[in-house]
Amino acid sequence: MMKKYFKDFIKTLETIDREPIGRLLNALESLQRASGRLFILGIGGSAANASHAINDFRKLTGIEAYAPTDNVAELTARTNDEGFETIFEEYLKVSRLCANDMVLIFSVGGGNKEKNVSVNLIRALDYAKVAGAKTAGIVGRDGGYTKQVADICVLIPTINQYLVTPFVESMQAFIWHFFAFHPSLQINPGKWEGIALDTSPEDSISSTRDT
Repeated sequence: MMKKYFKDFIKTLETIDREPIGRLLNALESLQRASGRLFILGIGGSAANASHAINDFRKLTGIEAYAPTDNVAELTARTNDEGFETIFEEYLKVSRLCANDMVLIFSVGGGNKEKNVSVNLIRALDYAKVAGAKTAGIVGRDGGYTKQVADICVLIPTINQYLVTPFVESMQAFIWHFFAFHPSLQINPGKWEGIALDTSPEDSISSTRDT
């Protein structure tokens, strides 16, 4: 099991299409220059990833970033009073989402209208389109609704249908860390990377300018 798990993950990493990753990097650079806001939306494990990612974007790149699921009081109030399907849409409305902003979806399936799956993400994407915001996603399976409508979609290939969720959520972390530590976005080093820079700056990622 261990050998196959590692082998399949490496194959996933090797076969992912890097072109949309480069496009998303460029879009984040534009967002940073325009002082736009980044809203990262996810459910379950992807919500936890969203929380971690906004910390990195805020601290390392200076991008103003938010994960609606971090606000437990608002999340549960809206779920109780209005329904789970509208939690992200209503959060974005109150935040006055606009054309300078980006909505980034973290999801295993990307949402599915026909099967009524992750409707909250679907409604958030629809609202983002109305508001004129940039939309993007890092998703798995066939990409679902996110792949259909997002301006940029990074699709994590399915190598093993029994390991879709762990691989997609792991790759979300791999890719956002690539962005947060990329020299075109990063303005502050991580703690341990900063210590390393003091001793061997020639080994830093900042010395490499390829994407």
